[in-house]
Amino acid sequence: MTAEPHLSETALVEEATKKSGLVWVSGPGAAPETRALWHVWVDGAAHLLGDGPGEQPLPAGLGDGATAVVTVRSKDKGGRLLAWTARVTALEPHGEAWETAVAELKGKRLNAPDAETMTDRWARECRVLRLDPVSADTRPPEGSLAAPPLPTEATTRRPVPDALPRLLFRRRKRDS
Repeated sequence: MTAEPHLSETALVEEATKKSGLVWVSGPGAAPETRALWHVWVDGAAHLLGDGPGEQPLPAGLGDGATAVVTVRSKDKGGRLLAWTARVTALEPHGEAWETAVAELKGKRLNAPDAETMTDRWARECRVLRLDPVSADTRPPEGSLAAPPLPTEATTRRPVPDALPRLLFRRRKRDS
């Protein structure tokens, strides 16, 4: 990692992050939690929304004054393009920076159940974080960056019933 990103690195961080729909953000700590998060790029920084009901969970320990590592994927190949270190700032609800970021976040938020009042809900129940680039690492990664998926209640825990293929095959045969 370089101490200060050069102009070309800053431009690369901005362009790659803007084009990527998701970024992987690692929180601080000895064993950082990494999550794929949607974001927007506003005023030279990535902005995240989360930790509220129905919104994306943010990595543990990610808060005001923390340092995070942001990994950006290549839009065409899906692999790691670059990683950059960010200084995290929590934005105060209804402040000027918060309003600017939320205006962009609102346009990117898909399938919101309360589209008309979601910004009020965000101010009450969610956090908006600004991730300012501090340094960039444009070198290719060493080794695999694969990680096991995080635990979720959405995981199927039972095998497919033995009779299911026969039922599907029989139904398809009758329909012909």
